[in-house]
Amino acid sequence: MGRVLLIEPAVGLYAFAMFMIYPLLQQYVYRRLWFELSGTTYPAESLSHCSNNHSYVTIHQAVQKETSIFLLKSELCFLIPSLISALFLVSYSDYCGRKVAIVPPLVGDTLFALCYVLVSRFSFSLTYLLAASFLSGLMGGPTTLIGGCFAYVADLCGEDLEGQKTVRMARLDMILGVLSGLASLCTGFYIKVAGFTWPFLTAVFLHLINLFYVLVVLKESLVLPNPSLSSSGHSATEAPRLSQSQALIVRLQGVYLLFAASKRRRNIVLLLMLAAFAFFRVALQGGMSIFILYELNTPLCWSEVFVGYGSGLSTAIYLVSFAGVALLSRYLPDAYIILLGLTSVAAGLIMAAFAKTTLLMFLVRLPLLLSIMPTPVLRSMMSKIVSGSEQGAMFACVAFVEMLSVGVSFTMFSSIYAATLSWFSGFSFLLAAGLTLIPAVLICVILCLRLDVYEESIILTEEMMENHTEILELPP
Repeated sequence: MGRVLLIEPAVGLYAFAMFMIYPLLQQYVYRRLWFELSGTTYPAESLSHCSNNHSYVTIHQAVQKETSIFLLKSELCFLIPSLISALFLVSYSDYCGRKVAIVPPLVGDTLFALCYVLVSRFSFSLTYLLAASFLSGLMGGPTTLIGGCFAYVADLCGEDLEGQKTVRMARLDMILGVLSGLASLCTGFYIKVAGFTWPFLTAVFLHLINLFYVLVVLKESLVLPNPSLSSSGHSATEAPRLSQSQALIVRLQGVYLLFAASKRRRNIVLLLMLAAFAFFRVALQGGMSIFILYELNTPLCWSEVFVGYGSGLSTAIYLVSFAGVALLSRYLPDAYIILLGLTSVAAGLIMAAFAKTTLLMFLVRLPLLLSIMPTPVLRSMMSKIVSGSEQGAMFACVAFVEMLSVGVSFTMFSSIYAATLSWFSGFSFLLAAGLTLIPAVLICVILCLRLDVYEESIILTEEMMENHTEILELPP
């Protein structure tokens, strides 16, 4: 039905809508809990709440802890159902098309934003937001949609454009970052002018526009077999057709076959990369997830406009990371680009731990400029060592690992931040910086063992045809 093979507009619209909601969510919950715990409205127009007065400090710490706990509950309500749905939807897209992994998350996030409209407009209980998080997770969530989009790009690149895959995936990450930063920047002013309801409603409209684009305009990247042609007969070179029950078993075992259909060498490489990706996401997401809470706390006490400025400056991180991948991929192996990005993450988080002034907190973004590079490079490396028919299964694994990593990091760092708030609020940043050593070690193992990704991708084509034929032969 679609006419355009361009996934970037869908990613951009989604990023803008989602990151209008993300800072809104934290600030809205923060202000609601401030009112419930102190009995007064949040003093957004002045910095009097940043006074060193003991009563203000006590209220701040109480609101910080309660907000952290509520966001933790929300993340868990989202995480549990999304782990299953992400693994199934992205893997199943190998057989039913990539839109299977893109449309459900858009529907879920539309309903999620609509729930926030109702809660903010009518001051319903915050408990309804937990139910909205569960529903959004059930529909797949952001990692499912992003996994489907990366599989879409992998389909378009194919074997002939293998060298462009890293840059194309880095471009998607750049679009995600730039549009999310612009959304966060606009949100600060939007809250100040119109309150919380209209920004949430704007996100609903953007998701609806995106749904129209994906369903009507976007063309499916995966060439699906024509049932009518299949039923009319088989050519001499065509493989025999599986029955419906056999086909269903094969589709549901896509992730299992990703490992069972290959030899030990490729499995080791893939597992090492997945582990490196997981620990990297825990470190990065864990550190970045508490930025807004850290900025709202004393001594910074940022307003919604300053929070927007800080998030807007983060767009530079994605732009520079994309430029870094595009440039460095011409001269350096992928593994070295990842190590450079991990160094950037560690340096930025260590600096954030000791940022106690507004200027220094803004400058934290400088050492973080290359921190996004490991994400697209690791995705590209994993995509290169699997066959075209396994892209969905591979990105399903990546989506599952990413979702689990984000959930673990948010759970762990929210608890640690609440526990260490009274004696050193920057401890969580130091812990996140230390965790970057784990993916660095795993990448060094790949280098030391000379597990060459490009050699693997050449051997892969021959292996896959043999192994898939053996494993997919089901008894009649």
